[in-house]
Amino acid sequence: MAGIIIVGVDGNSTSMKAARVAANLAKSLGSTLRVVTAYGEDKTEKVEIGNDEWFLSTADEAERVAQRVADELKISGVKTEYSSALGKPADVLLEEATKLKAELIVVGNVRMQGLRRVLGSVANAVSHNAPCDVYIVKTDD
Repeated sequence: MAGIIIVGVDGNSTSMKAARVAANLAKSLGSTLRVVTAYGEDKTEKVEIGNDEWFLSTADEAERVAQRVADELKISGVKTEYSSALGKPADVLLEEATKLKAELIVVGNVRMQGLRRVLGSVANAVSHNAPCDVYIVKTDD
């Protein structure tokens, strides 16, 4: 299957379960794994300590999350890339899959129970609108 497999992560343990499954699939299929993190607003904060100034950005933090996960998964031998983008998680994953002509999107099933199953979740939105196949990982133990 070569090509690109996309997985969305936000740094929590359930998204890491989906990312590990995605990495195993990518490695088995000879695909590239694209780790994607979405962020809801582009906010920058200035922090001053003594004479030092730092600027903390939600965009930079999202990029660090994606990079950290990609670097961790790369250790297993899978080829990884990473990115972050402003927007709702489902929209960001769908846009990335369309732009890159991905073969597969991997998402976790968190918040797909009860009323949320009808009203929406990332997995629900992605599965109904994806331009490619979708693999939903059971992450809600």
